[in-house]
Amino acid sequence: MGQFTTLTAADGFQLSAYVAEPEGKPRAAIVVLQEIFGVNSHIRSVADRFAAEGYLAVAPATFDRIKPGVELGYTEDDMTAGFELKTAVDALPGAGVLQDIQAAIDHAAQASGGKVAIIGFCWGGLLTWKAACLLTGLSAAVPYYGGGMTAETEIARQPQCPVLAHFGDQDQWIPMDGIEAFKKAHPEVEVHVYSASHGFNCDQRGAYNEAAANLARGRTLAFLAGKLG
Repeated sequence: MGQFTTLTAADGFQLSAYVAEPEGKPRAAIVVLQEIFGVNSHIRSVADRFAAEGYLAVAPATFDRIKPGVELGYTEDDMTAGFELKTAVDALPGAGVLQDIQAAIDHAAQASGGKVAIIGFCWGGLLTWKAACLLTGLSAAVPYYGGGMTAETEIARQPQCPVLAHFGDQDQWIPMDGIEAFKKAHPEVEVHVYSASHGFNCDQRGAYNEAAANLARGRTLAFLAGKLG
């Protein structure tokens, strides 16, 4: 359904992005942020499903500043490789990868002619929260089990758009006390906690939880319909 295009960030850096277009005029646009496994078949399928709902979906390759063309699976070796790439991206100076996400938001707005939401998973969930707090042009944000979102430095941020956050109560990376601290600090954020593990939305992972994924998707679509029109 989709194809790759090239985006240009504010500093001139060019990165790839997977773009899935709906049939007819888009109702709005969604930027989809990858896990630590690249814009792989799962992330492309997420974008395709949003396009099937009438949204223009843009999934920027947020590893491109370090290593272009990354597409990993979900083995232990893939996890190690992805974490190393994430660590390298996080260490970039200045605005780093946030410039690339802003470029995706800007492209989504221009290409769709409508409002833009951002959705991310795992590392992409953390980047979604940062985008909601630091970037411009967003009307909604939906982080899924954003690793690091519940750290004190992230809880201290203030979102500039409505946020819906999904967490799992069996997430080995995000303890419940952190989720409770986040909820207490951000009563304006709609937070849902599922009986599930980290990665519960991904049907290519052992942690996939169909019931939780479907419930979270339904809530996400309703939230987007309300915020994007």
